[in-house]
Amino acid sequence: MYPRHITPRLLTALADTPVVALQGARQTGKSTLVQALAAHDYPSTYVTFDNSSMLAAAQHDPAGFLAGLQGQQVILDEAQRVPDLYLALKAEVDRDRRPGRFLLTGSANALFLPRLSEALVGRIEMLTLWPLAQGEIENQPGNFMDTVFSGQLPALKTLPCDRGDLLRRALWGGYPEALTRPTEARRRDWYESYVTTLLQRDVRDLAQIQGLSELPLLLSLLAARATAGVNLSDLSRAARLPLTTLSRYLSLLQATFVVQTIQPWATNLSSRLVKTPKLLLTDTGLLAHLVGLGEAQLDSSLPALGMLIENFAGTELLKLASWSSARPQVFYFRTHDRQEVDFVLQDRAGQLVGLEIKASNTVSSTDFKGLQNLAEIAGPHFVCGVVLYSGETILPFGNHLYAVPLSALWTPIS
Repeated sequence: MYPRHITPRLLTALADTPVVALQGARQTGKSTLVQALAAHDYPSTYVTFDNSSMLAAAQHDPAGFLAGLQGQQVILDEAQRVPDLYLALKAEVDRDRRPGRFLLTGSANALFLPRLSEALVGRIEMLTLWPLAQGEIENQPGNFMDTVFSGQLPALKTLPCDRGDLLRRALWGGYPEALTRPTEARRRDWYESYVTTLLQRDVRDLAQIQGLSELPLLLSLLAARATAGVNLSDLSRAARLPLTTLSRYLSLLQATFVVQTIQPWATNLSSRLVKTPKLLLTDTGLLAHLVGLGEAQLDSSLPALGMLIENFAGTELLKLASWSSARPQVFYFRTHDRQEVDFVLQDRAGQLVGLEIKASNTVSSTDFKGLQNLAEIAGPHFVCGVVLYSGETILPFGNHLYAVPLSALWTPIS
C-alpha cells in the first residue's frame, strides 16, 4: 500500500468534525485508505454501497439504516449512490454531534450533489484524494510548497532529474491499479476499461440518464486541449454539441474528477487578464492514453509531450496543495497581450508564487518574462517565480527568480 500524504489532514478533520467526506476519482485508492484507517487509526464499521444488499437497505429506509448502526463510528463507502441518506445523516448528527461519527467516500464531487452540501452545511469537511503523487509513489515527503512560499531556494543545489524519466512518470500516471500493470499494453487495456466503466456507471449515475453517447468523443477532444484555455464555442463545434449540452457534460466530467479547470488569477488592480479557465486532465496516464502517446514517442519532439509535462506538473501541484500547510489555491496567469505564467499558487494570506513549466533541460532569461510581468502586477504579494525544467540544478535568475528541477515536486529540496 502506498502512503497517502493526506492521511494526517484526514485524521485531524475526524478529530473535530462530525462528518468528513473523502472524495476523488474512481480507483484513486479511497476504499483502500479508509479500510486501512478503520483497522488502526480510526476504529470503525466499514459499509460499502457497492454491495447491492447494503445499497438496497439504505435506499429502503435511510433513517432506519443509520439508527441500526447504534452510534458507531462508520465509514460509508460510495455514499453518492444513496442521495436519500443525506437528510437522515443530518438528523443523526444533529442528535449527536460527536466528532468523527461518519467518514464518507464518493466518486462524485460533493459540491455537485446539492442534497449533500445543503443537508450537511456546517457539519461536514470535504477532502479530495487525487491519483498518486510522485512523492507518494517514491515514499518521499517532499517540501516543495513550504520552500517556494519561503522565497528562499538553495542556489546551485543538484537534484536528480531526467527528461526521459519525467515523461515515463507522466505516461504511467498515478492510478494505483494501473501502476501494477507490467507492460504498456496492459496499462493501455486498463485505461480502456477505466474509461468505459467511468462513462457507463459514474457519469450516467450522476446524470441519471442512459444516453451520453457523445461523451467518449468529448473526452478525447478535451484531452487534446489539455493545458489550454477552454473555448466552449470552439469545443461545441468540434463535438457537434449545443453549448448547453456541452456545459452540462463538462460539469459531469468535473464532478467525477476526470477533468479539472484552473481559473485565471486576477487582481482588481488590473483589467487586462484573460478570464477563460484552463483545462487539465487529473491523471496524465489517462491523458496519454486518450491522445495516443506511448513510450515509442519518448525520444521525439512532439508538441504533445510538452503538453503532457505541463499537465503532469499541474496535477502534481494540485496534489501537493491538498495536504500542504499553506493550503494554496492553484491558478494560471495570462494577459491579453499574451504574457502568461502556467500556474500561480496563492496562499490564504494572498502571497503568490508563479510557476512556469518547461520540458527542456536548459533555461534562458526569456523564460522568465511572464513571471516578471506577474511580479509587477502582484507587487508585494509576489514571493518568488520558478521555472520548473528538466535540468538538475537550482539556478538563481535574478531577484526571487529561480530555475528548479521538476523533480523538486517530489524530492526534498533542503
